[in-house]
Order: sequence, then structure tokens, then C-alpha cells
Amino acid sequence: MEPKKLYRSSTNRMICGVCQGIAEYLNMDPTVVRLLWVVLSVFCGAGILGVLVYIAAAIIMPVR
Repeated sequence: MEPKKLYRSSTNRMICGVCQGIAEYLNMDPTVVRLLWVVLSVFCGAGILGVLVYIAAAIIMPVR
């Protein structure tokens, strides 16, 4: 069995496909991952940090 790999999505994406890739990796609904990302970024006081992490993930994660 091939190990799971984390990729950005090239088909079902809103901005760069990071949340969709994470959702596919975790077998979750991508809307839930997107909502969690926004909630954690805004309400945990890490708004700018959440954006920077998203940009870093978009640069680092390969596209599938």
C-alpha cells in the first residue's frame, strides 16, 4: 500500500487548493477545513499568521 501524501488540489480549489488538499489527506469535507482555518485564524488572534501559513503552504505543497 502506498503511503498518503499531502498535495494541493488542482481541481476543487478556492484560492490555491491548500484546504482541499488537507481535506483529501484527512478524508474530510473541504468546507469544514476552510471554516476551521478561518475560525482559527480570526478568533485565535492569528489573522496575519494564518494568512502567512496559508501562503507558505501554497508555496511548499506540490500540486497534484
